[in-house]
Amino acid sequence: MSSVRARFSLVAALTAGPALLAAQQPLPLKHAPQPTAPAITAADLMTRLYIFADDSMMGREVGTPYHLKATAYIESEVKRLGLTPAGDNGTFFQNIPVFEHPLAAGNAITVEAKTFKGGTDYIPRDNSVFGKVKSFDGATAIFGGVYSPEGDTSTMLSPAAAAGKFVVIAVPNGPNGQPLWGNNRQQLTGFYLQSVGIAVVSLDAIDQPTRQGLVGGTESLKEEIPADAPGVPTFMYVSQAMGEALIGVPLTGLARGTPGRQLRGTVKFDEVAAPARNVVAILPGSDPKLKGQFVAIGAHNDHIGFTRMPVDHDSIRAFNTVVRPKGEDDPPREATAEENAKIRIIVDSLRKAQPARLDSIYNGADDDGSGTVSVLEIAESFIKSPTKPKRSMIFVWHAGEEKGLWGSQYFTDHPTISRDSIVAQLNIDMVGRGGVQDEKGGGPGYLQLIGSRRLSTELGDLVEAVSKTEPSPFQFDYQFDANGHPQQYYCRSDHYEYARYGIPIVFFSTGGHRDYHQLTDEPQYIDYDHMARVANLVHDIGARVANLDHRIVVDHPKPDPRAQCVQ
Repeated sequence: MSSVRARFSLVAALTAGPALLAAQQPLPLKHAPQPTAPAITAADLMTRLYIFADDSMMGREVGTPYHLKATAYIESEVKRLGLTPAGDNGTFFQNIPVFEHPLAAGNAITVEAKTFKGGTDYIPRDNSVFGKVKSFDGATAIFGGVYSPEGDTSTMLSPAAAAGKFVVIAVPNGPNGQPLWGNNRQQLTGFYLQSVGIAVVSLDAIDQPTRQGLVGGTESLKEEIPADAPGVPTFMYVSQAMGEALIGVPLTGLARGTPGRQLRGTVKFDEVAAPARNVVAILPGSDPKLKGQFVAIGAHNDHIGFTRMPVDHDSIRAFNTVVRPKGEDDPPREATAEENAKIRIIVDSLRKAQPARLDSIYNGADDDGSGTVSVLEIAESFIKSPTKPKRSMIFVWHAGEEKGLWGSQYFTDHPTISRDSIVAQLNIDMVGRGGVQDEKGGGPGYLQLIGSRRLSTELGDLVEAVSKTEPSPFQFDYQFDANGHPQQYYCRSDHYEYARYGIPIVFFSTGGHRDYHQLTDEPQYIDYDHMARVANLVHDIGARVANLDHRIVVDHPKPDPRAQCVQ
């Protein structure tokens, strides 16, 4: 899932003794693959997920060769199953125009007689999607005040006073005496939208690996920018020396609005194509009158890559068990003394059962390896069934969900079939957990449903009806579908890109957990029996929709496809 059940419970280890710890071991780190069967089974899902979320995939991040390796695995499976290609030029791949924008060599900005070098004295954050060259010739700097990590803008210059200026922002020091720096780009850029640039004086606190990553730039989906689109100020981190040179005096205690000096120079970005591709496959329908309509079933094939700073796997998981039980969805903070004692108990217990190991790969077993392999299993079940659905099925493994729903946005903007022919989309993202240690009220029948009635009451009712026919009906959790829910799940996964065009959707998830967007999201912690039940349910819902004698009725207003998603 984009940002905003294990066999062994670490939570239980807090209260259980060593005997329970010894009796409940996690699944193995490696698993020998077995041939898959037509039925959707826990064994098949386990075989597939241990391949797809293996360390060799290096986190499957879009823009890397490992994304190509992961999508090549999906392609090999859909070829083997005999599905019909529905990507570009008769292939299974739909290539997405994603580009990296590293800082070009020779960047320099001059303030009076002093020249500052890009990558050394300042590092711009990549916003080259709005232009690969930004000129600051003749722009005048102004001191914008001190940024508040709590978001209090009263400590900063008003946007009106900063319009047309190059705004220099100071940051407070942290406990270590170094300037606090972090993810303040979005807030400051939105606040000073009419300024020509924003310089945050925090570069001195940024470590060298992070600097190298910023200079290397980030990927972006190439989009057509309307001619009347507003400009976006270039955002950069600058050194203390450059910040003071821009204003002409030391910044400590300086009044906001203090005028500064003129700048000369440009910021230039290179543009390099980055690998990103959806995998798209079709099972043609059996009814000549209905096969031109499609039921879409999807998941995302990417995750968030790897880090170059390995950490102890068990220590991270123990910490998150106590301090961040929802992983990245819980804000980072230091553990209290009491919490540290609990963490130590968990780590000590694990050390008796297994040796320490360093970890640097975000395997993404649940997010969204679980969805990816579930869609493969569903496709295999459909194609090997003697009775084919009346409508066609289109299976899409989207790229770049973790970057901002890029693959699903591109597919729905540039569909390889008629967009109006898609009668519904079923999205599977993070369906490998859902136990009592992951979600309040979790258990074998736990499943979150999001968006199932937002466009079509009939689709929501159909999901409930199909569940009642399953061998073990589910207990659906609708709390995360509530309007205004702070987690905003409706806007955070690929289904929304279909919904914005008025296509009824259902988002299936077993919810967040301590391993969400963590190095510890590995195949050994997945509940494969639960995942198989979810995959079977989605299969049966897809079959029911595909075999209806009418198209699913849309009885709610369709959104503006270009508007911001609002849950």
